[in-house]
Amino acid sequence: MAGFYFEIDKQDWIHQTLVMGLVLSIEGLNTAIEKLADFVHIEQHPKIGFVKDIAAGAVTFAAITCFIILILIYYPYLKNYV
Repeated sequence: MAGFYFEIDKQDWIHQTLVMGLVLSIEGLNTAIEKLADFVHIEQHPKIGFVKDIAAGAVTFAAITCFIILILIYYPYLKNYV
């Protein structure tokens, strides 16, 4: 909604869409890894937990990257708005 409000340019839309897709894609992979790990080893196991933690960390890095890029996109618009 902010993109429409601030009328961001085409390149910013592309960057915003790409990073949001990145986060959703990594989240889907994280879910697949967790479901597969649960299927392979139903009981809690330290090595399975480690794999799940790494997958969750990948989502965290993707979300942080998305946040930084969105700040870079919207900062000039917000600076001029205030």
